[in-house]
Amino acid sequence: MRYSRLNRYKIKKIIECFNEDITASSAAKILKLNRKTVNSYYNEFWRLILEHSLREQEKELGEFELDASYFGARRVRGKRGRGAAGKTPVFGLLKRNGKVFVTIVPNCSREELMPIIQGKILEGSTIHTDGWKAYDGLILNGYTHYRVFHHENEFARGKSHVNGIECFWSYTKRRLSKFNGLSDNKFILHLKESEARFNHRDDDFAAFVAKLFFVKK
Repeated sequence: MRYSRLNRYKIKKIIECFNEDITASSAAKILKLNRKTVNSYYNEFWRLILEHSLREQEKELGEFELDASYFGARRVRGKRGRGAAGKTPVFGLLKRNGKVFVTIVPNCSREELMPIIQGKILEGSTIHTDGWKAYDGLILNGYTHYRVFHHENEFARGKSHVNGIECFWSYTKRRLSKFNGLSDNKFILHLKESEARFNHRDDDFAAFVAKLFFVKK
């Protein structure tokens, strides 16, 4: 950003376009700016959002929903569930009445997911999941664990469900569908942007981005 000569007013206008989910190319036309200039600011916003998410490492106590979802190529016929060919696995934790945290994982094995769970959720918390085998043993790790079994067409059992985190997956996939595919390095940035937008859905996302940008200056 050292070479930028834009004043604070223009930068706020770029943030407004970013907030409205307007592409960098369209924002450049609206604001009568060079596309590369706007794109450099968008890249900076994504970097700051990613760094902010990774800094929030404090473990929490509460009631959580855990789930994995797959992004990318269309499902290959005959390949279903976790491990579907050509897709990127993403693991998510949602604190009920709180925030979501998502991360790309190599696979959805217990060995991959348990360190993430233990790194974000304090013992004594209540966890809701589907019936995936990687969640076996959560009780032994100090959590109260409830399941719903989707393969048996069970989607809720009293207060036990994963509807909240599934709502996030649906929202994110709708957002990302307009890009018609993203490279790996762009996917994580847009994924974390979706995470931040979801977490600030009840307040001012533009103010959040502006704070990240101007504070770092």
